[in-house]
Amino acid sequence: MITITEAAASQIKQMMSDSEEANYMRVGVQGGGCTGLSYGMGFDSEVHEDDQQITINGIALVIDEESAPMLDGVKIDYKENMMGGGFTLDNPNAIANCGCGASFKTATNAGKPESC
Repeated sequence: MITITEAAASQIKQMMSDSEEANYMRVGVQGGGCTGLSYGMGFDSEVHEDDQQITINGIALVIDEESAPMLDGVKIDYKENMMGGGFTLDNPNAIANCGCGASFKTATNAGKPESC
């Protein structure tokens, strides 16, 4: 199960209201990044056959079948500081993360590391 904090939910809802094709928030994992796997977040207007659908804090979320196990337990937050704001993902499945936190690997999936 994914957790979305109130701060992240508020930001996502605002972004979705500004987008014409934002029926769903899509979260996934793809190969890449310096550690091997990278997170992907965006908006989508449709659900695919292999997607899991859940609603968290009023946000319709879709996750592809392959990404779901790697995202189980992830906490999505939104933080602001003097330099701006951004989403953070805290993943209990990650056994290694890159320095910027954008890529990771799990005990069962090392992904496809790329040079930074």
